[in-house]
Amino acid sequence: MDHRVTHVAAAVESAVESLVSVLDAARVAQAPTVPPAQLRVLTFISDNRQTNMSRLAEALDVVPSSASRLCDRLEAAGLLRRVPDPRDRREVRLMLTPAARRLLDQIRERRRVALAEVLDRMPEQARDELQRSLAAFAEASEPGEEDTADLRTA
Repeated sequence: MDHRVTHVAAAVESAVESLVSVLDAARVAQAPTVPPAQLRVLTFISDNRQTNMSRLAEALDVVPSSASRLCDRLEAAGLLRRVPDPRDRREVRLMLTPAARRLLDQIRERRRVALAEVLDRMPEQARDELQRSLAAFAEASEPGEEDTADLRTA
């Protein structure tokens, strides 16, 4: 691996740590505070509307009983509902309450504001370069045709 690429990787790692710090500070500013594991559950369910307990446990890489305890806490806090799946009454679907949706929206907005404050302190040219670089990084991180061709021949 090229030595310059290693330095860039270290710089990216450092930037990610700074980014996580800014995002965490915005999350912690919420009231009431939702622990990170519960927030992860809410975010997953928000992004995957047809979620059941086994799918959630798999996504979190935990045993179903641990996922169930997390859901118990969220349900007690009024952020989650368990409803029978209309297609299979043996299954339970996990649904966010309006309060959970408002909470996620508030957290996203606080994060955007916190990020905007940091970006506002950067020179305009650096912001433009960052935007182009992030777009290039996102594109490079997507599997390309040559990557999928390698999987087909493996």
